Amino acid sequence: MVHANALLTPRGRLALAVCVVEEGWSLRRAAERFQTSPQTAGRWAARYRARDVSRPAIDAMADRSSRPKHSPDRTPARVERRICHLRRTRGWGPARIGHHLRMPPSTVGRVLRRRGMPPLAQLDLATRRELRRSVRRYEHPYPGSLVHVDIKKLGRIPDGGGHRVHGRAVGRRNNALAKRLGAASYGYVHSALDDHSRLVYSEVLGDEQAKTAAAFWARALDWFTAQGIRVERVLTDNGSCYRSRQWAAICAARAVQHKRTRPYRPQTNGKIERFHRTLLVEWAYMRPYRSERARLQALRSWLHHYNHHRTHTALGGHPPASRVTNLSGQNN
Repeated sequence: MVHANALLTPRGRLALAVCVVEEGWSLRRAAERFQTSPQTAGRWAARYRARDVSRPAIDAMADRSSRPKHSPDRTPARVERRICHLRRTRGWGPARIGHHLRMPPSTVGRVLRRRGMPPLAQLDLATRRELRRSVRRYEHPYPGSLVHVDIKKLGRIPDGGGHRVHGRAVGRRNNALAKRLGAASYGYVHSALDDHSRLVYSEVLGDEQAKTAAAFWARALDWFTAQGIRVERVLTDNGSCYRSRQWAAICAARAVQHKRTRPYRPQTNGKIERFHRTLLVEWAYMRPYRSERARLQALRSWLHHYNHHRTHTALGGHPPASRVTNLSGQNN
């Protein structure tokens, strides 16, 4: 905040103008005294002379709006009303409205913001009314209280490298060769993430069937136990592997309560969804690997970095391991 008695705040400008107008100082002398240019001194003196004498003189020294008095290139009001009408009645975004009216989408977006039209994400698609929902964020109170589990399908890299290394033509050829040799086209990243600490355990497996998912869950539980975390509840989506007898048997044997998300509500399991996005950006597509084996070898070190060293905004800039007491390898 600028100090009230600084040289060119309204109080300082008034003092400069009084020196010029009332006391007869030259503009150059006043400019030197108040450490500004003669042109600026002349502007404040002119403001003082043209002031409204019925109001305090300091009011004339306040900054004025830089908004132009006239905007000849502004979108006509008739066009602005038409833009708002299309948003309300058809639920179109700036790109589609701009195409329909032959206007730049950026101009349409500015009109919608100026008119206070909410983004489409905040509108009910059926009624076009603004949603008044508050964002619900939650965090379980201690490690193991809830673990999120999900699967991410991931295209495998053929030996020799894919299109990210050699381009589309060579990448397709290497991929076709891998298929003829019987290599699988996809891998499945199974992940288990602790809600409180964000500590995570992941494996890349060959499928997402019930037997594979249940075996992964058993290994994940062993891993969390080794970190000093006893898992009480697990949250999954409604995939068939999570509704299987094998999955239920593992949960019953380990005294873990199984909860499933509501259908078509992936945001309920949003923490693991967000982790998979981070995993893709920072591991899977971080660099152009030349084989699937090379990428899998990099997974273990990346998971260690994520758990023990990578800062997490939801944890105040600390890594997940900081929320688990006496975690082995925490300082490695």
